[in-house]
Amino acid sequence: MSRVYNFSAGPAALPLEVLETVRNDIPDWLGTGMSVMEVSHRGPDFAELAARCEANLRELLKVPDDYSVLFTQGGATMQMAMAPLNLSSADDTADYVITGSWGKKAAAEAGKFCRVNVAGDAADRNYTYIPDEASWRRTDAAAYLHITPNETIAGVEFDFVPGGDAPIVADMSSNILSRPVDVGDYGVIYAGAQKNIGPAGITLVLVRNDLLDRVRPGNAHLMTWKSYAESDSMTNTPPTFAWYVADLVFDWLKRQGGVEGIAEINGRKSRRLYEAIDASGFYSNPVDVACRSRMNVPFVLADARLDKTFLEESAAAGLANLKGHRSVGGMRASIYNAVPEEAVDALIAFMAEFETKYG
Repeated sequence: MSRVYNFSAGPAALPLEVLETVRNDIPDWLGTGMSVMEVSHRGPDFAELAARCEANLRELLKVPDDYSVLFTQGGATMQMAMAPLNLSSADDTADYVITGSWGKKAAAEAGKFCRVNVAGDAADRNYTYIPDEASWRRTDAAAYLHITPNETIAGVEFDFVPGGDAPIVADMSSNILSRPVDVGDYGVIYAGAQKNIGPAGITLVLVRNDLLDRVRPGNAHLMTWKSYAESDSMTNTPPTFAWYVADLVFDWLKRQGGVEGIAEINGRKSRRLYEAIDASGFYSNPVDVACRSRMNVPFVLADARLDKTFLEESAAAGLANLKGHRSVGGMRASIYNAVPEEAVDALIAFMAEFETKYG
């Protein structure tokens, strides 16, 4: 069976080179006579992998020395609880800017553990824009400011880093490693793996070291960033297979020219797709041009009655997982790092043919 072009929002496409290495490594990793899924996470071979993986990640994102690199479980959703549990007390207030479904979910989760002030909310325009920073209603001495730099569902992406004194906590699950970022602008960055890092099951957290001691007394050990920092993310048995694949992905990304190189590719992919949508009277994208995501491109057809036909025919053409999220409808093409340029070209060609046929 030939492989399809996978536009899934997550779990998402992985580089073919990585998959081929995984296939070859499965029965015998590094001559151990065992799969990486069978070796001890505390043995020398896996310890070397973990150290290399962190070093490559630090190189790719230029992570400052005063930040810890953590690999946790629980996905980004667990980090939505870990942020208030590690940075605030029950009486503290945290500011949240809600620009889509995941920001909304993060604010609701934090509200279980601290006071939440919604400093900005794009719900008035159905999460199709980023509210102007001047309009935000921020709290004096807020414990932190939480943002979602890229909203996977709505296809909205920040084009700026907020100012202010509060440390910024950023859920970068769907745009991590897609372009350069200044890690030093943020107090905490967290990202689920299943977009640009690897398979679901492992979560990346970058946290400035001076914030590690803010953790509230009595916090559960596995919900404490400092415990991961002090144990080299070996607080308990980690998801070793997902960590191994992440290591391969980071190595693949370095071969693409690093984050800078992949950013150029991502720019070309998204630019071509948006240009095709904008040039058409048949397709449209609802997001303000200034904050369109480079990773998640939602679009709708002029006649929603054709949605089912579009999905059936695109799937038959080898273009998989283009259905939009149920809360938004229409279509969505997630074009993460591992989605090749030829996949986007194939999608654009199909869209043109479909418009000619049904438009």
